[in-house]
Amino acid sequence: MFVDEARISVHGGDGGSGCVSFRREKFVPRGGPDGGDGGHGGSVVLVADPELNTLLAFRYQPIYRADRGRHGEGSQRTGRSGIDLEVKVPLGTVVFDEDRSVVADLAHAGERFVAAQGGRGGRGNSRFTSSTNRAPRRSDPGEEGQTRVLHLELKLLADVGLVGFPNAGKSTLLSRISAAKPKIADYPFTTLAPMLGVAQLDDDRTLVVADIPGLIEGAHAGAGLGDRFLRHVERCRVLLHLVDPLSHERTLGESIDAIDRELSAYSPRLAEKPQILVLTKKDALQDAETIEEARAEARARGRPLHVVSAVTGDGLVALLRAAGEAVAGLDAA
Repeated sequence: MFVDEARISVHGGDGGSGCVSFRREKFVPRGGPDGGDGGHGGSVVLVADPELNTLLAFRYQPIYRADRGRHGEGSQRTGRSGIDLEVKVPLGTVVFDEDRSVVADLAHAGERFVAAQGGRGGRGNSRFTSSTNRAPRRSDPGEEGQTRVLHLELKLLADVGLVGFPNAGKSTLLSRISAAKPKIADYPFTTLAPMLGVAQLDDDRTLVVADIPGLIEGAHAGAGLGDRFLRHVERCRVLLHLVDPLSHERTLGESIDAIDRELSAYSPRLAEKPQILVLTKKDALQDAETIEEARAEARARGRPLHVVSAVTGDGLVALLRAAGEAVAGLDAA
């Protein structure tokens, strides 16, 4: 199951208390105070892990507590510090505080964020010795660990994102260019959650491709859960805008403009991402006029166009090569 939102409670470990102790040995008169400090509490640390791609685990385990520090002991023995609790999250996880302010954006492998700081250990009585107080009988209690409620939101990281209206052929395309096995059917909204696939290029490079569920008009405002789907498009570097030539609800130009409006309304940054127009279902086209119309629409917008058939594989190699070059161009910039 793909889960892209979760709410968790994190608790840093409490610090151990300092110790009140006096050295008492047979041949050591006036041994003096020797109470040790308490150990520091462990922290809860979120770590970005490229092996994960969903927040599902946090639905079943929403509470995380780090180890507490041990109390100090006599002979100036400091209590053992608590062990940090490392919690793995997928790449692209954005962490929000309770007031919905962003406190971390874990976009790179191994990136870490201290979600809940452990408490400091208290001081033992040996720390309070002075010229005027040779036998202090006070110590500090350990500090309480930090407690927070955090909201996690996953924005998939992908080189290429597939966008378009429902039934434009996105899932079929992903299944042909990668080993992903999305559900494919002839009715709208077959894909209900984003899915990732890895496409192999002809020069031993790979592209991570995200199949974004179909968008509809009003998606930026939440229609058809579009706002949740558009969130994942934010992290895609290049967009393949799939257009269904067999749709009778709108013309090719209207289809392109409608999706462009949703991208722009959700975030101006989305409208600025490089786009490649993809006319799908070439195997089902009965005339060349549709292809010419698509080329005219692409020229009017200054975008490249590829005509493909995910069923026969026609045009897929050239499309992947173009997508790879677009991503490489961003890397070189």
